[in-house]
Amino acid sequence: MNKQMLKMLAAATCAVWLAGCVSTPSQTDEQFGNAVRAAKAVQTINPEASRNTKAPTGLEGTAAKATMDRYEKSFESPPPPVNVFTIGIGSGTGSGGAGR
Repeated sequence: MNKQMLKMLAAATCAVWLAGCVSTPSQTDEQFGNAVRAAKAVQTINPEASRNTKAPTGLEGTAAKATMDRYEKSFESPPPPVNVFTIGIGSGTGSGGAGR
């Protein structure tokens, strides 16, 4: 046999071996993604919402602007840090029973 025939025989043998490794899809594989699709469907209030072209109603422009201004201003200065070592200490109203 020449080298070309040996290469073809080796390729055919490998293909047969690999075909033996292929398995049919299990029930798990067939159900893959159903939980995500079901959760998404349950959490979607209106699946046709993207087709609604009417202008939204509810909040006036001035009220919406004030709301957005307050929201943006809340990020200007971070809240003061909390000292976790003194939480609940020093209030003077403890009922530990030591003074009874």
